[in-house]
Amino acid sequence: MSTPSDIEIAQGATLRPIADVAAELGLTPDELDLYGKYKAKIPLEVTQRPPRGRLVLVTAINPTAAGEGKTTTSVGLAQALRQLGKRTALCIREPSLGPVFGVKGGAAGGGYSQLLPMEDINLHFTGDFHAISSAHALLAALLDNHLQQGNALGIDPRRITWPRTIDMNDRALRKAVIGLGGAADGVVREERWVIIPASEIMAIVALSTSVADLEARLGRIIVGSTAGADRRPVRASDLKAAGAMSLLLKDAIRPNIVQTLEGGPAFVHAGPFGNIAHGCNSILATRAGLALGDIVVTEAGFGSDLGAEKFFDIKCRAGGLNPEAGVLVATVRALKMNGGANKKELAREDLGALERGLPNLEHHIRNVQQFGVPVVVAVNRFATDSDAELQMVTDCARRAGVRVALNEVFAKGGAGGIELAHELLALLDEGKGRFAPLYDVSRPIREKIETVARCVYGAEGVDYAPKADRSIDYLQSIGMGETPICMAKTQYSLTDDPTRLGRPTNFRITVNEVYPAAGSGFVVAQCGDIMTMPGLPKEPAAERMSMGPDGSIVGLS
Repeated sequence: MSTPSDIEIAQGATLRPIADVAAELGLTPDELDLYGKYKAKIPLEVTQRPPRGRLVLVTAINPTAAGEGKTTTSVGLAQALRQLGKRTALCIREPSLGPVFGVKGGAAGGGYSQLLPMEDINLHFTGDFHAISSAHALLAALLDNHLQQGNALGIDPRRITWPRTIDMNDRALRKAVIGLGGAADGVVREERWVIIPASEIMAIVALSTSVADLEARLGRIIVGSTAGADRRPVRASDLKAAGAMSLLLKDAIRPNIVQTLEGGPAFVHAGPFGNIAHGCNSILATRAGLALGDIVVTEAGFGSDLGAEKFFDIKCRAGGLNPEAGVLVATVRALKMNGGANKKELAREDLGALERGLPNLEHHIRNVQQFGVPVVVAVNRFATDSDAELQMVTDCARRAGVRVALNEVFAKGGAGGIELAHELLALLDEGKGRFAPLYDVSRPIREKIETVARCVYGAEGVDYAPKADRSIDYLQSIGMGETPICMAKTQYSLTDDPTRLGRPTNFRITVNEVYPAAGSGFVVAQCGDIMTMPGLPKEPAAERMSMGPDGSIVGLS
C-alpha cells in the first residue's frame, strides 16, 4: 500500500473550528477575525501581554536536495508536546508562492505533521503577501512619480536602490528597463525585481513590535540617494509614503492562527527567506505565543549558519526574546550527501559517506551552543536508514555532549515525536540556557561581518569587493554602522560556494555587495552569487498541479 501524499493526508483530515483551536490558548471568539471556518487573525493587543511561555528554536544542518524536514519536525514536536499535556504554541513562517510553484512545493510541514488548511496556507492564505506586495509597489510608484513630477528631492535615478517585487520565481525580472515610451510614461531607468520574501517590507512586518513601530520603520526605508558628492540618503518618509503604506498593512501585521493536523494551535505569520533575508516568523506572532502558551516552538530558515544566527542576532535582539533551548534537525540522508554520497544512492547503507558528513552536524551543534542555547539533536528518520547509520549519528551527538532523539513525526505525527519532546522538556528543566547575541552592534560593520564568518561559518577571513568596501564606508557615514548584520549567502554550504558541502576548512568568504535595510534595522552583506529573485527549474512543480472537478486541489505537495 503506497503512502498517501501530503495533500491526500490534509484533505482526509477533519478540521476543528478555529474558535475551538484558539480556545486552547485562552482566546475567545470575540478575539478572532475569521477568514472562513479554519483560519483567523488575532488582535495586536494579545501580542503586548506579558510573556509566560518558554521559547524553543528549531534549526538544522545545511539543507541538501535530500531534505532535512525542519518544518515537519517543528509541527510534529508541537503535536507531541500537546499530547504530553503541554499548552504549546507553534510559530512558523508563511510560504511564498514562488517556491510552491517552483521546485520546493508547499511549506506547511509534511506527512502526519503538517498545518491545516494546507491548500490555503500554501496559496493565498489571508492575503498578507499581497498586502506586502501592494505596500512595496506603492512606494515604488510614489518614487517614480516624484521623478516624473520634477524631482524636488534631487534623487539620482542611477542611485535608486528600491526595487519592485512579485511573489513568483521570475528570472526575467532580475534586471529590466522601465519608463520607455513618451514623456508622460515615466523616467527611463534601470529597474530590478525581488521576490516578496526578499522585500524589505516583509522583513519590517516580521520585525515590527507595534503599529507605531511599523510606521516608523516604513518611514526609515532608504530608496536611494541624491546626486552630487554628498549622496544624502532619501527615505520613504521624504516621499511621505509611510502612512499610506501602513494602511495597506493594517491587517497583514496581525498574526494568523491555524491548526496542526492533530488540531493544535499554530501561528503562521510573515515569510522572509533565510538565505537572503533574516528567515524568521514575526516577532508579534512569537510574542503572542509566549503570552498564551507554556512552550513556544518556532523555526528559522535553513541551517544554523543562516536562520539560527539571524534569529539570535537580529530577531531576538529586536524583540527582546530569550530562547531557552534549540532543536537541531539532521537526517542520515543529508549527512551522507554532505559526506559525498550520490543523491541516487542514498537508500543504500554508506557508513563511510556518513562518517565524512558528521563534521557538518558537529559544527552546527557548536553554532547553537555558542549563543548560550543548549541543544538537542533530532534525527529525522527515513525508512531507508539502517540501524548502524542511525547509531552512528546518535553516537556523534552524544560525543558532542548533547541530547539526541530519533524523530518519526512525518510517518507517525505527534506520537513519532514523543522521544524528542521528552528530551526537550528535560533540557528545559535543566535550565542551563544563558542566551546572548554573538556580537555587540556598536562594533564596526567589517568586524561584525568577520565575526559571523569566522565564528559561525568557520572561515579564515573575509574578502570585500571594491563596491562592498565603498558601501561600508558610506553606510557608516550615514549612521548605519551600529546595526546587526544580515548575511545573504547560499544555504547549501557553510561557505559562499554551494558545491562545498560537509565541513569545509581553509576558506574565505567573499562579500560582493553591502546595502542598507534601514527600515528593517540591519545592514545586508551579500556573499557569493546569491540572488534575490529565484528562477523556476526545468520542470516546475506548477506543471503537476490542477483543480479537480469538485474544486479540490491536485498535485500540491
